[in-house]
Amino acid sequence: MTPNKNKNNKNKGNIKVIRINGMWIWGAIIAIIIGYSFFSNGPSQPVAGDWNTVEKMIRDGEVERIEVLNKNTAKVYLTEDAIAKYRADENSRFKGIPEHGEQLYFTIGSVEILDRDVKQAVEDAALEGVQSPVSIKYQNENHSWSDIALNLLPWLFLIGVWFFFIRSMTRGGAGGAGNIMNVGKARAQVFDKDDQTKKRVTFKDVAGLEEAKVEIMEIVDFLRKADKYRELGAKIPKGALLVGPPGTGKTLLAKAVAGEANVPFLSISGSDFVEMFVGVGASRVRDLFEQAKEKAPCIVFIDEIDAIGRARGKNAGFSGNDERENTLNQLLTEMDGFQTNAGVIVLAATNRVDILDKALMRAGRFDRQIDVGLPDVKEREAIFNVHLRSIKLEDNIDRTFLAKQTPGFSGADIANVCNEAALIAARNNKKSVTREDFIAAIDRIVGGLEKRNKTMSQAERRATAIHEAGHATVMWLSPECDPVLKVTIIPRGKSLGATWSVPDEERVHVTDATLSEQLAGMLGGRIAEEVNYGTLGAGALSDLERATKMTYAMVAYYGMSKKIGPMSFYDSTGSRDTFTKPYSEHTAIEIDNEVRRILEEAYARAKEIIEKNNDKINEMADLLLEKETIYAEDIEAILGESAQSLKNKSQSNEQPIAESTTDKDNNGATIEPEPAISPATKDLVNNL
Repeated sequence: MTPNKNKNNKNKGNIKVIRINGMWIWGAIIAIIIGYSFFSNGPSQPVAGDWNTVEKMIRDGEVERIEVLNKNTAKVYLTEDAIAKYRADENSRFKGIPEHGEQLYFTIGSVEILDRDVKQAVEDAALEGVQSPVSIKYQNENHSWSDIALNLLPWLFLIGVWFFFIRSMTRGGAGGAGNIMNVGKARAQVFDKDDQTKKRVTFKDVAGLEEAKVEIMEIVDFLRKADKYRELGAKIPKGALLVGPPGTGKTLLAKAVAGEANVPFLSISGSDFVEMFVGVGASRVRDLFEQAKEKAPCIVFIDEIDAIGRARGKNAGFSGNDERENTLNQLLTEMDGFQTNAGVIVLAATNRVDILDKALMRAGRFDRQIDVGLPDVKEREAIFNVHLRSIKLEDNIDRTFLAKQTPGFSGADIANVCNEAALIAARNNKKSVTREDFIAAIDRIVGGLEKRNKTMSQAERRATAIHEAGHATVMWLSPECDPVLKVTIIPRGKSLGATWSVPDEERVHVTDATLSEQLAGMLGGRIAEEVNYGTLGAGALSDLERATKMTYAMVAYYGMSKKIGPMSFYDSTGSRDTFTKPYSEHTAIEIDNEVRRILEEAYARAKEIIEKNNDKINEMADLLLEKETIYAEDIEAILGESAQSLKNKSQSNEQPIAESTTDKDNNGATIEPEPAISPATKDLVNNL
């Protein structure tokens, strides 16, 4: 009996109770009134007539009496026989007259004239042998309170409905959705340490970003242990700005601060301050800091602050909206004005720091600018370890290998790679995610979706293989080019093939010789087609575009042209007028000539390599047609050891590098040695 009782209780708990809202009642009333008005015929109403019609009825003996109301309206009452006759006639316009009460009404001009005309009509009927005794009564009526109330009822109903809707819109908390009276309230989300309904993100969930975490953790430590800082006269930073490319973990770092700090955390987006109503943005800024002061000490996080922090006065002729500038002025005042915001720290994140107003960036508002850049190979390995926790992996997955295959990937890109690999494994009905799934996921994200069904002739496929083999050969035999990882002729996205290379992340100093060899590698595919076919294909468009942009950067930005000299026309501040060039027409011609010279030299270098190794290029093309994808070991079997490998060996012989050992954890992840940090920083990390 007990299990049945528990089952019944469980079923009762699952029953959803329908609550009747007041809006339903008003909606039902309005629907009934509208339905009654449209679909109900209602009682019959008297028909409007005129004296000529009534006179004819009097002569026919169909009028019983006439009542004159207030000396201007005559009500006509017909006999029972006349009423039955007219209601039975479908073609008569009087078929809808009521059976009881008045049947017709008309307006009169004078009582005396009506009395005279009625007597004359009765006499004429008598001459025709029709007896029509018509009596006339006169009466005056005043509007009673019921009539006045009946006339005012629709207006009272509309006013009541309007009052109800206004009251509904003004009910609720500050900044609620649809709350028109609280439109100036800040819609910040509050994260409190005692709130158990939301999943907490901690610094353990943020891989890499070690320097940024140390900066952020110092702020958190100040809020926890403010006394030890105040004893030395130190003041807490008023603000910290997280700067970096999209997807590098700025918002995730702020979520970790919210999870680690034992103080309230208010989060809001910069776009939440932007509104079409004048003054709303500034009002929301004031309300946000008022909430923060009430909860102090606390942290305020403004995501995408460039929505309101854009530099003032720029493009004034193209924008007449001053609301954003008013919002920014209020933010500047709240962060560092006459009023003190003791215990309120402002965190902000943006990937457009170059367009922010200088007044917002100064010390006293954002004291620290924390750079959250793209992760290096070790940080990418740590990020892979975080995202692979919940994925069922094959036993021999090497995180170091995955990290080396994803140069330039952000944390969001790595998370996407892990998820895409799991999707590919599930699509192929695998029990675990393998290394091949991760490689396919990286190819899918970088190159696009495979198009194996793309219609290509055998000649086009061989031309594509020659093109990619030309790229690979020049890059393989050039010591300053990036090491070639694999070559494929499988169409992806808009490309018919690709040569994958892994950038050397240890290289921090790039010279003109390095860029010149990389230019030769970009032009290798076009030259290989020219040498083997004697034609120039349109498939080299992307290569030519990248090579031209890089060469212009070498000449106009990096000062790598001896003819132009050590000059840079790059504008890092973004304040330069985009409609004018910072150099003369003569300098522009010289820049074009230098770009052409550098490209022609790279073209000649690549052509020399290809002509010397054309037989090996054709051998590599044949292998590509057979396998569609070849790897570094296949290229090495054809071209020999790469120039990059020989260069590294010569450098290692000149300057020996101390051996380092790495350990593996139970999941196969590499355990990196602890980085060298200062004792103060180590204590700070341990305390947190």
